[in-house]
Amino acid sequence: MASIKIVRRKNKEREDGTAPLALRISENYKTNYRFLNQYVLAKHWDKNSGKIKKSHPNAAMLNNFLLKKLTEANDLYLNSKETLSPKEAKEKLMGKTGLVSFFELGAYRIQNKHDSGVFSVAKSELSILFNILEFLNLKKSVSKNVIIKQISDRRNERISRARKGELSFTDSLAYFKNNKRLEFREIHESFLKKYKLFCKVYLNQKNRTITNQLILIRTLFNLAIKEGYIDIKFYPFSGEKEVIRIGSGNKIGLNKVDIEKIEEMVFDEDSPLWHTRNIWLVAFYFAGIRISDILKLRWTDLKNERLYYTMNKNDKPLSLKIPRKAALILDMYRKFEVDNKGYIFPFLKNADFHNPEDIYIKTKSSTKYLNKYLKSIAWEGGIDKNLSNHIARHSFGNIAGDTIHPLMLQKLYRHSDLKTTLNYQANFIHKDADDALDKVIDF
Repeated sequence: MASIKIVRRKNKEREDGTAPLALRISENYKTNYRFLNQYVLAKHWDKNSGKIKKSHPNAAMLNNFLLKKLTEANDLYLNSKETLSPKEAKEKLMGKTGLVSFFELGAYRIQNKHDSGVFSVAKSELSILFNILEFLNLKKSVSKNVIIKQISDRRNERISRARKGELSFTDSLAYFKNNKRLEFREIHESFLKKYKLFCKVYLNQKNRTITNQLILIRTLFNLAIKEGYIDIKFYPFSGEKEVIRIGSGNKIGLNKVDIEKIEEMVFDEDSPLWHTRNIWLVAFYFAGIRISDILKLRWTDLKNERLYYTMNKNDKPLSLKIPRKAALILDMYRKFEVDNKGYIFPFLKNADFHNPEDIYIKTKSSTKYLNKYLKSIAWEGGIDKNLSNHIARHSFGNIAGDTIHPLMLQKLYRHSDLKTTLNYQANFIHKDADDALDKVIDF
């Protein structure tokens, strides 16, 4: 009789300290593992009982899931009329015949992202699952305008219920974990073409937004192939099938005159416009720090006239000299240090410092707030560009142009690959092309 147990594969531990859980199937000195798409820290795993410890925030739910998988494996052996090897048992459990749906695998991936504190990715990917569900429910007999309104109404209802505490993130995940409707083999080239058209026509999405959704579908398909849920022959992104192309839109930054207008504007101290202007300028002075990072800056991040911080997007540590202009603004906030509870800027002072999700929620809310006031600043300053938090990064690139060596810009932008820097900066280097144009038409 085979020995079946759930184990934590310590030898496959990831950088964040979590390791995958797997069904270990052993018989006659042969062993196979069936991974369960769940990752836990060593401190949350009881290897003797094969269960999640109560200290894990989702212990009850995960233990129910593990018990279900363990029961399925044991039932497979008990009810099988043929002798199964551990490898054959693994293949049956892996769902070669579509036992694991696209939505189920997607929900477990999103759960892992959420548990790891990557809240922005988890919530955007959950939205994509809802978009795909809307596509599956599409009734072409209904007029386009009615469908668009119905989709919008359902989305607004989810948001409203979430704000009232009637619908949690976990509730939505549970719905997709139990949704067997979409099998991976149903996602073929024709499906993807129709889905792209749906996103454009009914969701009014731009090409880059649609591309992000295709990337998630491809990611889940790759995971399904790796785990044995689907055969590689069904892969819709290979060869001349669906090719994902990441386009690059025009990035327009402010010029020196625009920056000077913002610097010279006068606002009442501690007013919304005052804080908004100051935060935007500090982001610009530090080569375009992302708004999610600048709102989290604390006075302890400033040492020896330098800024030390870790990028939220990729966990990269960075150290930059504090420019003179940035120092002048930061000095104005020294007197608010106690009131802001150690943060330089006031927008996260009421957030729970030990609760990453609360910080994420308040950061997202503050970003919307600041973008709103940046529109007012642009209007008052006579700036005819779309002033937003992220345009501080574009503005730095625009003014840098081709005057700073790409390797130095790569360091300032915190890019891993020089090619990324060159592609990014290409949006702001126009002189050679402009000169070439003049040579042809000025005759």
